[in-house]
Amino acid sequence: MTGPESRRDDVVETLHGHQITDPYRWLEDPDSADTQDWVNRQNDYTQAELAGYSERAWFQTTMSAILARPRAGVPVKKAGWYFVGRNDGTQAQDVIYVADSLDELLSRGRVLIDPNTLSEDGTDSLGSFTVSPDGKYFAYGINESGSDWTTFRLLDIATGTPVDDVVSEAKFSEATWLPDSSAYLYLHYPASGRSEGTGTASLSGGRLMLHRVGTPQSEDELVLSFPGQDQYFITPEVSDDDRYLVVHITEGTDPSTRLWVYPISSDGLGEPVKVVDEFIDEIAFVRMSGDQLVLRTDRDASRGRVVLSTLDGEFTDLIPEGESTLQAVRGTADGLATLTLVDAQPVLTLYALDGSGRRVVDVPGGGVVGLNAGAEYDELFIGLSTTTDPTLSYAVSTGSGDVRALPELVRGSGGFTSPQVTVRRRIAPGRDVPYFLITRSDLDFDAPRPTLMWGYGGFRIPVEADYRPGWPAWLAAGGVLVITNLRGGGEYGAEWHDAGRLKNKQNVFDDFIAVAEHLRDTGVTTPEQLAIHGRSNGGLLVGAVMTQRPDLFAVALPGVGVMDMLRFHLFTVGAAWASDFGLPDDPEQFEDLLAYSPLHRISDGTSYPATLVVTGDHDDRVVPLHSHKFIAALQHAQSGPRPVLTRVEVNTGHGFGKPAAMIAAEWADLLAFAAHHVGLVPPEQ
Repeated sequence: MTGPESRRDDVVETLHGHQITDPYRWLEDPDSADTQDWVNRQNDYTQAELAGYSERAWFQTTMSAILARPRAGVPVKKAGWYFVGRNDGTQAQDVIYVADSLDELLSRGRVLIDPNTLSEDGTDSLGSFTVSPDGKYFAYGINESGSDWTTFRLLDIATGTPVDDVVSEAKFSEATWLPDSSAYLYLHYPASGRSEGTGTASLSGGRLMLHRVGTPQSEDELVLSFPGQDQYFITPEVSDDDRYLVVHITEGTDPSTRLWVYPISSDGLGEPVKVVDEFIDEIAFVRMSGDQLVLRTDRDASRGRVVLSTLDGEFTDLIPEGESTLQAVRGTADGLATLTLVDAQPVLTLYALDGSGRRVVDVPGGGVVGLNAGAEYDELFIGLSTTTDPTLSYAVSTGSGDVRALPELVRGSGGFTSPQVTVRRRIAPGRDVPYFLITRSDLDFDAPRPTLMWGYGGFRIPVEADYRPGWPAWLAAGGVLVITNLRGGGEYGAEWHDAGRLKNKQNVFDDFIAVAEHLRDTGVTTPEQLAIHGRSNGGLLVGAVMTQRPDLFAVALPGVGVMDMLRFHLFTVGAAWASDFGLPDDPEQFEDLLAYSPLHRISDGTSYPATLVVTGDHDDRVVPLHSHKFIAALQHAQSGPRPVLTRVEVNTGHGFGKPAAMIAAEWADLLAFAAHHVGLVPPEQ
């Protein structure tokens, strides 16, 4: 055993004929004195271990310098105003600036809201913002301590003064304004779905509510709900011609969509027209074209296409399916803008509204940070990142295709210069798994090198060669970075996703293992030099492969992962993940889940990789019990000499809105731990 002692209780259940022991179930209560004591002891043990690593000081200094670089987000134009988030490198949260012209925004603009004033420790963050169509109100959602729970407030944009109007107990939504700016819609969850502390209770169904500005929330009007269907998510949008409220209805994280439209009149919302009323295909509203809807869909098109749809749901091709994977479509004053992935690399293309006049726009970058456009504007803003730099934004004329880079959004240079890197594209044979191989440009592969391998593989989310704060530090230290494209993701369309979910979930883990073996076989690295990392579903990935192939990796860094596949559906939004995982209540799906559940694959007396699990004590998406139970079981089982640690951040959630200093500290510990156990010696050590 390695690590502090964790109490083992005699908890045994019979599930579908299997005797399932659960000795650490007591760790499921995040607010109990026992759990909090356990967390404190684990954190003390981890910090004592990391304090002895000579690599830590270099990574702490480097990560602090990386997060101290001034940065800016992607501009957006709404109701005649220009907005952007900026950070001078010293702020925990980005500050929102506003201006009435792009040039004014580039010169500086005016501070509209500074989220750093919302809490003393900087853990309250701005989750979303929208603007009323008349340009008067700025509706912003605040998330406390990294929670998904949202409180909406209003500012008068012209003066920056607060408006006495508050809506609470919202989740998974932004404020969607009606055309007359008198009211907005949001997704409300009853108070019974929110428990004290970290809020681990399973959610009851969300309700689409209409809030009229200046009235108490108690008078809000129910627009749509599905009693008894707790995993239905409702996403509203007002059409660009102000004629319809378009509502997307999905079940959990499954992309299949029902699409309803409510006519909007001076009398309010009419009865819904059910354009599509079955969960079969992914469907996303883009804009109107006369009396028809422009939609993005994967119906009869695994990689996606753009169609015109009547209100009766009859589709006709507008932009047919191509070789690349369609990720997003935006309406512009001149027609449409599409974002596609060509072998997991982004391409921006402009079209006329009838699908003609195809024009590819030259905006280089490895990953897309944001794509902001509107059917009333001939200006489009796109932000792209590389593995070493967070965001470079471009303004694109949708009429001419002219591109203007906007480096002046970022004020100052900071104290860290990203290394020059070389990005190679490779494929692991046998399973044909693509991956990015990234190194500092002055390094070669004359000998195997310490390597950090990243993956996700789920929920049709594409993985690109994009930015994460730890990447430039690892590369600057001389490490190799590998970013994998696994089945279950969204890089290659619906069929690629389907090949990595439900009964096919093991394919995700086999893909990751195949890349690791290819790196070994081609001399890029060795198992003794290989660290693996992933977050959320990627944390599950790391937990699964390290328990299936502990011989293949020296270090495992699972972050906020789903580790108990037999009980994930009982907490907060967990049941929504059934689209990818299945449900333990189903006997057949239970067998699939049990086969790879990281918690249940741990075997006593096994030599596991050096492991550092990270989670947040306020994570109400993947609740911390997953990490807690996994690390307790792993510490009990470990027979090898490598340490097994956990790092529990206080007053943070799943990762969104985490203050810059916390991000820097967490990455420094992760990278120092990895470097120490794979033999990466940073410069000047």
